[in-house]
Order: sequence, then C-alpha cells, then structure tokens
Amino acid sequence: MCLALHGLPRLPSKKGLAPGVVYCTDTYPPQVNGVSVVTALAVAGLRARGWRVAVVAPRYPRNPPWRVRQFVNDFGNPDLRVALPSVAFPPYPDIRLAAPAYGRIARTVKEFQPDLVHCATEFMIGRLGQVAARRAGLPLVSSYHTDFSRYTEAYGAPWLKSTVSGYIARFHGRALRTYTPSQMARADLLALGLRDVEVWGRTVDTKIFHPSRADPMLRLLNGLERKFIVLHVGRLAAEKGVERILDAFRIARGLLPAGSLHLVIAGGGPEEPALRRAASPDVTFLGVLDHRHELPPLYASADAFVLTSLTETLGLVVLEAMASGLPVIATPAGGVAEHLRHEENGLAYPAGDVTEMAHAIVRLCMNRHLRDRLAIGARQTAEGLDWEGELDRLDASYREVCVAHNARARLHGAGIRPVSTVPRSA
Repeated sequence: MCLALHGLPRLPSKKGLAPGVVYCTDTYPPQVNGVSVVTALAVAGLRARGWRVAVVAPRYPRNPPWRVRQFVNDFGNPDLRVALPSVAFPPYPDIRLAAPAYGRIARTVKEFQPDLVHCATEFMIGRLGQVAARRAGLPLVSSYHTDFSRYTEAYGAPWLKSTVSGYIARFHGRALRTYTPSQMARADLLALGLRDVEVWGRTVDTKIFHPSRADPMLRLLNGLERKFIVLHVGRLAAEKGVERILDAFRIARGLLPAGSLHLVIAGGGPEEPALRRAASPDVTFLGVLDHRHELPPLYASADAFVLTSLTETLGLVVLEAMASGLPVIATPAGGVAEHLRHEENGLAYPAGDVTEMAHAIVRLCMNRHLRDRLAIGARQTAEGLDWEGELDRLDASYREVCVAHNARARLHGAGIRPVSTVPRSA
C-alpha cells in the first residue's frame, strides 16, 4: 500500500491540510449495487493513501421496509459523511431520491476545503455537486458507471435514448476527467464528444473473493451437497434480464438427470416478486447479502456463475465470480467482453439465446475436466487485476488533475490562453 508521495505530483498545502476530495454520489453503502461498492472501495483506498475524503450521499433508513434489503456492514467510512434527506423511489424502493439540498452540498465543499470534487453519479447529488464545484472554483471529475441510454430499451422507452445520451454527454462534459471501468464504455463516451476519459476501476479484491472461501456447510445445510449449483448475483431489475436465466435453467434441468441441478439467485430489486412466482422449487432466492462476509463463501461454494445482462460497463459480479474460481457463462457484451474468454475462463453465448445458455450449463455440469480448467483460467484472469495498483493510479490521476487545473488557473489569471489538451489514451 503506497502512503508516500514519491513520484506523485505535489499539491499546494491548504493550511497544513492533507489533500482532500468530496464525493457527491446518489448511491453509497448501505445501498447495494456495483457503483456503491466501487465508490466505497475508492474512499477507503484514498484514505489509506493520505487523502481526506468527504462523502455526500442520500440518507438511508435505519430500519428499512422489508422490501428494501441493504448491506449489513458499512465499509468505506469517510472522514466526513453528509447524509441528505431522501425518499424511496416508488417503482424501486431500494433507490433513494435525494432532496435538492444544494446549500448542504455547497457548505460541505466550503468547510471541508477539498482539492477537487468527484461526482460519481449523474443524478441529483452528482449534478448539484458539479454546481458547487464550479462556484467554488474547484476541479471537477466524474464517473461513468452505468449506460442509462441502453436502459431505455429495457424499460420500453427506446425513443428516450438520444435524450438520455445527450444528458450524459453534457454531464460528463463539465468534468476535467471522467473515469469509466472499460474500454467499450470509454469508446461510448468519446463518441459523445468527451475528451479526457480514463479507464479505471476494472478490478476485484482477490483476497476477499477466493476459492479458499468455499464452505461445504452451505451446501450441506441447504441439502445441495450432491447438486451442481448455478449461481447468479445481481440486482433483480428489468435491464438485467434475469428471467432469461430461469428459462435457460428449465431447459438445462430437462436435459440432465432429475435433481442434479440447482439455481441460486442472490440480490434484490423490483423484479424479485415476479421472478419468484415464475421459478420452480429448485431455485433458491437469497436476497441481498453482505458483500464482505456472506457473498465470498457463496461464490466459492457454487459450481458456475451465469449472467445475462447486456448493459454492464464493468460487470463487477463477473470479476468476483472469477476471483472465486467460478467458470462464467455470459454474453461478451459491454465491460464483460473485456474479461470473458470463451473456453479459457468461461463459456460465451449469443445475446438473449437461452438455449445456448442452457447448453453451456449442461456442458459444465457433465464435464468436470472442462469445469476445473475454466475455474483455473477464471482465477488467473482475476489475479491479473490488482486493486491496490488501481488505487495508486487513482491517487496519481487526482493529483495530476489538480496540478493541471491550478496551472490553467494561473495562466488564466495572467491573461494567457492555455493550450487545449489532447484526448487521453486510456
């Protein structure tokens, strides 16, 4: 873990304060999703590298309704956490809609005295964070985690795609640098006219997610010790297409000896009631699990991981499964395409083809040699993604942005027009 500043740009001292960043995000633990996980890990990593970190996020209920499932633990604790009043989004109660409390955000920026502001989401808090950063004269960076333009098709409103894309372009166009977890997502942003886009965050904690976390008691207590367990982890929302996994599971089950296959689904969301109604008795729903304590042994105790989403900019669950030694069955789309290698660490199938998904499940169930070989390849893929190194890169990138911003401000103050930057390579 790098705590020294050797080789890193030095920032001007603010009354002896360590460098600081304010995160403005519309999702954060205890809410559960890939964005909240990556943001919390970044917060923890930056603090370990000497940064002061404040987080402005929605306030979450201490005793959420039974429909809303959250993390048990709260990792990524910042130096300062500002919780804005929020209400549940009726169609998806796990999501909190924050109040437009610009004054709280602006006051946080003023009193915390950060060196930059990072807007991690494109909604209310992220947008107001941009306004606060601009008015304070601070450098602003952003994150692009989710391809909302493609979500419009999943929710039956494809005519909104260009409108959503335009908003995404304007939002990230205000940032000096945008971080996104895959080359494909970066290409999408460049096509929208953005210039400084850095691929960052395509990694996984290979110590927490590890094959050694397998727990035979999980299978024994649930009567699954002799079954082939197919696992899916993720939000149960329309854009994830989890109903296709149920369809593929039915086909696979019909091609295998009775009682040899079991599907486990971990996660929550608005589609959960419908999915439960459509599932057979040999499908187990676990709801949202604790990310650090419950998920790792679940991954490591399964036999294969299946994903059907086509909108992932990263696919963090795919990397967690690979780190746990699970062969992955998925479509090589979006960020998943950068890690899934057919016949090396998993099996690829065409988008939406439930029959091919089913055949992949059957192949792994019937061929132990193939399963073991792909499991080794999956773990090797994950081991090549170093989280500590990625956090070092974020530390250096922040400093670079701050130094460049301060240099431009000095030139502007002297009446000199700065030379525009060239697009960032990666």
